[in-house]
Amino acid sequence: MFTIGCHLSASKGYLAMAKEAVSIGANTFQFFTRNPRGGQAKPIDENDIKAFLEYSKENEINVILAHAPYTLNACSADPGLREFAKNTMIDDLRRMEYTPGNYYNFHPGSHVKQGVEIGIDYIAEMLNEILTKEQTTTVLLETMAGKGSEVGRNFEEIKAIIDKVELKEKIGVCLDTCHVWDAGYNIIENLDGVLDEFDKIIGLNKLKAIHLNDSKNELASHKDRHEKIGEGKIGLEAISKVINNSRIKDLPFYLETPNELDGYKKEIELLKKCRM
Repeated sequence: MFTIGCHLSASKGYLAMAKEAVSIGANTFQFFTRNPRGGQAKPIDENDIKAFLEYSKENEINVILAHAPYTLNACSADPGLREFAKNTMIDDLRRMEYTPGNYYNFHPGSHVKQGVEIGIDYIAEMLNEILTKEQTTTVLLETMAGKGSEVGRNFEEIKAIIDKVELKEKIGVCLDTCHVWDAGYNIIENLDGVLDEFDKIIGLNKLKAIHLNDSKNELASHKDRHEKIGEGKIGLEAISKVINNSRIKDLPFYLETPNELDGYKKEIELLKKCRM
């Protein structure tokens, strides 16, 4: 099955997101757990959740992906900001259990001149404090473009975090096509080589989801600017190879391109035509 969706607004609730996804031909979706710049999350509406679960079953909506706010920095030099990140993620994971068995994605953070090793230690320390054996949600580390002092700019840094996590079965990776391209991984000319490298360093069994984005920038630009599918430097041909690669084609794909709902609908239609 081709599992494809996009980023939707959670402001109207889970059922509304599911209906929007179906209306544009998607069978999954991503959403922010709260305002992407931080703040309080909306109270859980258990009636909405119940209706969403029933609707999802009827319409074959597959694994959904929650995205942590951009403001969270698990490896900040400020202890207060690290505590904020931890408490927010604890609350998010508690809320995720209302829709069990799904994914929760976050940006590892920026070490801000402390050094990547210290950043990795802080991120792993937080994960070890918040992950539980009982949770059904898999927490995903996102591959980053490497701008500034971001942690997760290469597969080795992602691996270093995972190595320090105790409950490894509760953690995975979300690969962003724009980010890895901007980080220097040539997915146009050597997609299989990039996947080989991922497998050798991290293990493809840890790859759980794909953020499917084109890029406004050249290879290894370290800028992280998403573009619509087929309109950027990666291009439709390379994106088509990603969604058809035998090793990753059965993963869920989530669009984060600069689009409104009608634009996402067109991209999903285009990608379905490219799917072999």
